[in-house]
Amino acid sequence: MSLNWKEIDLVLSELDLAGSQIQKVNQNSFDVLSFKVYGKSGEKTLLAVIQGSVCRLHETFCATPKSGKPLRFGELLKSRIMNGRIEEAVQLGSDRIVRCAIRRGEHRYLLYFRLWSNAANVLLCESDGKIIDAMRRLPKRGETCGGYYRPEEAVKTEKGRCDRYSVRELEGEGSFNEKIDRWYAEEGASLSLEALRALARQRTEGSVGRLEAALARLREKEAAYSDAGRLKEYGDIIMANIGACPYGKEDGGQTEGWIEAEDFYSGGLIRIKADPQKSAAENAAFYYGRYRKAKSGLDEVRAEIAGTEAKIARQKELLAELLNETNPLRLQKLLTGGDGGKAAAKSGGRKRPGLAFRRGEWLIIVGRDARENDELLRRHVKGNDLWLHVRDFAGSYVFIKQRPEKTVPLPVLLDAANLALFYSKGRNAGRGALFYTQVKYLRRAKNGPKGLVIPTQEKNLDVTLDGRRLEELEDCRE
Repeated sequence: MSLNWKEIDLVLSELDLAGSQIQKVNQNSFDVLSFKVYGKSGEKTLLAVIQGSVCRLHETFCATPKSGKPLRFGELLKSRIMNGRIEEAVQLGSDRIVRCAIRRGEHRYLLYFRLWSNAANVLLCESDGKIIDAMRRLPKRGETCGGYYRPEEAVKTEKGRCDRYSVRELEGEGSFNEKIDRWYAEEGASLSLEALRALARQRTEGSVGRLEAALARLREKEAAYSDAGRLKEYGDIIMANIGACPYGKEDGGQTEGWIEAEDFYSGGLIRIKADPQKSAAENAAFYYGRYRKAKSGLDEVRAEIAGTEAKIARQKELLAELLNETNPLRLQKLLTGGDGGKAAAKSGGRKRPGLAFRRGEWLIIVGRDARENDELLRRHVKGNDLWLHVRDFAGSYVFIKQRPEKTVPLPVLLDAANLALFYSKGRNAGRGALFYTQVKYLRRAKNGPKGLVIPTQEKNLDVTLDGRRLEELEDCRE
């Protein structure tokens, strides 16, 4: 439940922000801002939330963790209003729009908090209402850089204020700001501890379930590979009976063959499937080859089993830590991966191989060899991430990490294409053809070398190496 206009008036009257200095600004997430201000009654931390049905502006007494990476609107506010003084902080009529007039040096800014559940936003404007930027850029409303925002022209006057709202009666001691801060921490819909803990359980238990299913499949593969020694025995038996010839048998139109010989390992006679078109030595070589592959595969599968078991244990430890967290803002940050250390814990603490380049909010990852390509495919990319590779040349796999509900912009696609061509054997040609598709449309080549995949639903792209673009990318390298 968002604050109503009467509650906003009460919050502002208790805060008495006029004359306060803005000492710190932090955009905690895409819909949460916090401000450290110092005024007549000392230091305060203001919290502004524009999330769904919990839109609000009030003093908070919880720690406000920083975002794991700088966010656009927060960085803008730091550059424009930090160290400025609040000249006024008022609600415009009963429209749940708070206007803060802020002066820093000779510049005067207007910071608007629109606390509407269906269209919340925070906008920084010049003194004449020209929008410098908005926390949520809404072109249909004209709320983008260069537009104008003048809500004073349309707000309800004092006489037109609606009286059907009232200030909530909340339990506990302290000011209304203290009570509302506690209430939102406990009951505040998607930002409440209960809802966040339920989300933590859902995500972690879902992850554990998927890991346990993968573990079961790995154990089945381990059991199949564990019988690798028998394949070598088949080869030995065939070689010991090199004079025996497979003979064919018609079975549903398919020709099958076998070699019947004495099993000097287990005793008795044994029938070993064989290709009647091949010699005994060739059939033996086939079984030796399967033995070598199974033996090397067994070591790899056992390593994957150990890694998967460790990830399950870490996920359970992480869930326990999340459920013990009592600060909803901190818990939300941990769930969204905003904390570097915890994000590493969620990913199993595994260091990502390859090179990484960040273009704005897009991450491009480059695998430099077959081992890194395979590692990235197995453990560091997801189905909706984009995969690029140069046609007809050996080279790097390049991935663009997908962002929720976002389409990869053309400049980012060209960045990734240039990297794919530059880190391939087709670089000297200066141009080349690429194909790209989502990771979920890649299929591993059966019996192929490590990392080899076959793409489906791929699209084509011709690219010419752009030296300037590559230089810019080098500056964006993480």
